[in-house]
This record gives sequence, C-alpha cells and structure tokens, in this order.
Amino acid sequence: MEQRDFDVAIVGGGLVGASLACALAPLGFAVALVDAAPRSVLAGDPRKLALAAASLNALSALGVLARLGTPPTPIRRVEVSRSGDFGRLCIEADEFGRPAFGGVVLAGDLGAALQRSVDALPGLRQVRGRAETINGEGRTLRVQREDGGAETWRARLVVAADGAHSPLRASAGIGVDTHDYGQTLIVTSARLSAAAPGTAYERLTDSGPCAMLPMSGGRHGALMGVARDQADALMALDDTGFVALLQQRFGWRAGRVSELGERSAWPLISTIAERLTADRLVLVGNAAQAIHPIGAQGFNLGLRDALSLVDAIEERRGDAAVDPGTEAVLADYTARRRDDRERTLAFSDGLARITATTSPLHRLGRSLGFAALNLDAGLRAEFAAGAMGFRGRVPRLAREAA
Repeated sequence: MEQRDFDVAIVGGGLVGASLACALAPLGFAVALVDAAPRSVLAGDPRKLALAAASLNALSALGVLARLGTPPTPIRRVEVSRSGDFGRLCIEADEFGRPAFGGVVLAGDLGAALQRSVDALPGLRQVRGRAETINGEGRTLRVQREDGGAETWRARLVVAADGAHSPLRASAGIGVDTHDYGQTLIVTSARLSAAAPGTAYERLTDSGPCAMLPMSGGRHGALMGVARDQADALMALDDTGFVALLQQRFGWRAGRVSELGERSAWPLISTIAERLTADRLVLVGNAAQAIHPIGAQGFNLGLRDALSLVDAIEERRGDAAVDPGTEAVLADYTARRRDDRERTLAFSDGLARITATTSPLHRLGRSLGFAALNLDAGLRAEFAAGAMGFRGRVPRLAREAA
C-alpha cells in the first residue's frame, strides 16, 4: 500500500471541506483532500443558501464567487413574523450602512464553483474514495480509492469535514448531543407576485419555519418545515395542492405563489459535537455541528470554522515547517470558535424551539420580542451583525473583501 505524508489531510470535500482546501492553499502546506461522494453530488445540491456578508467576503477573497455562473442575489431587507402573533421584525441593510446582509445562491452552483477552485489548486492531492483512521503515531488514514487502489496517509493534522454522521468524529470518541425536531424541511422554488425587491421573508409557524429567499430571475427559494409524519404525503401532492399549502402557510404578504419548482426533503435533526478537537484531529462544518436551518446559519457557521482554523495555523506559521496539528493550534482553534459557536447554536436552537410552541405566554413573549427588536437600536444592530456573520472573533478572510 502506497504511503504518503501530508501536513493537513481533509476528509470530506463538501462545501466546507472544499472551502478549507482553498483557504489553506496560500500557506504552502502539503494538503490532501478525500471525499466519498461523486463529483456530481456537490454540483447537484438543490438547496438554497443564504450566504452571510462575512461568507461572501471570504468566498470573494478566495476567488470562488468569480467562478459562480450566477452571482449571489443580494438580501437587502429581512422580514420576520410569526403566525398567530402580533408584530413583525423588518430590518434593512442600509440602516447599518451596508449594501446587503448577504446573498442567495443555489448550493449546487456554489458547490460547482468550489470544485473548480479546488481543481485549480497546485499541489493538492485530491482523491475520490473513503478514509478511515489507523492506530499509530500521529494521525494515520487508510484511503480506499474509488478506482480500487489504496493509500496510507500520515498527516500532522486531520480535519473531519465528513458530515453530521462523521465516522472520524466517532473514531476519536467525541460524543454528540442530538435533538430530533420532528420536522422535515421541504425545499423548492416559486414565483411571488408582489415580493419586495431584495427581501428575505421568514414566516414562523407551529410546524416550523416557512422562508422565501430572493433569487435570480425574479424567483424565490422556498423552504417549508412540516411535521415529519406528514412529509411523505405533502411531498406526494401535485403542484396545485402544494402551492395551495405553501400559500396557506406563508400567507399573502408577498402576493400569490405560483410556478413551483422541483421539491426535495431534508429531516431536521441537530447534531452537536461535545468538543471540537482530539489528538491531531479537528472538526469543522456539520461534523462539528449540524443545526436547524432557521435563520440560515448552518453553512455560514461551518465556513467560519474552516476560516478560523486557517487563522489559528497561520498565526503560528512563521515558516512552512510549522506543525499545524500541535496542541497550541488546536486550543487556539477551540478558543476562536467558542463565542461565535455558542451564540449561534443558542440562537438557532432557541428560535426553533420557542417559535414552535403555541402557549399564550410564549405568544405574548414573542410578540413583545418583535416590538423590542423594532424599537431598540442596540438589539437591531446585534441582530443584524449576527445575520451578516459578524459574531465573536471574526476570521480574517471574513472581514476582508477581495
């Protein structure tokens, strides 16, 4: 079995793993990337992603946005309301001197752009196949290539970007806190007859969130949470029946819903790792935390994981001989992620749980919360900063535009 040595081995070539490979490239390390999914999976992801301003900064600096076939559709206004409650939150980017809070892309389009960026990286060892750990000095991986060949990789740092069910996380003995929300997210697209330009709508309901994200061509990405035991029946509805359901759930604030796109369904289960590191191992993205999509925080949080790891390594780099898997680097990474991660997890999970309850007391509390957010400039600024990805210790690339 062929043996190869690397400074950093990334297991998982999804959106976060591919972004990490791009961000590591300027540091001059020997980097390898292995992914079990076919290349077509990354480019075929039908989800709609709301990229925070911090994420757009980073992806622009990495040259990824320039490879997108369709530029991100700007989110200039956010409107949040809850079915059955009074009041709503309306917030605009220009209130904070910003052109937009972020932008919306198709996950598949972003995946294709990232894949093109990864393919262009000089010196990167990129393999399609599966990796598993082998006991031994440092971190050693057995890589089974899809062509039937096999390699042994020794790396000074292994990055687990292998998803919510991360085998690497399990092999390291890192536990998880899992919560099943009992919901399924149905993702599609639609046209709205009276949507305000550049507005992202989030309608909170008893069954979960119902969001409309502005996209190119005047369409909107539609995301609707439904009870898990109803998901199959709702997915089986014809377009006329599903449009009627979406209209009923979302309401008429943006006009009539029409021209439904293809549908896909995703179970809503959060999986939060109890810690982010083990011996020469780091968790990023969904391997570190797979969260409820309310507030569109998932990929943005995972990207900041990757960027923070690069910052922790770069700060100690000095020269190319630095060891990226030392305890000092891992401790710094954990510290850099603590505030942003804890606050984002609390926001996402708390909002998902409190907006799902129907008790009169919670209804009153939510309505008063909307009123406070509309009236208090400090709370509005904090909400806007979180929406743009500027929480805690913001990674360097997320602060800089190309």
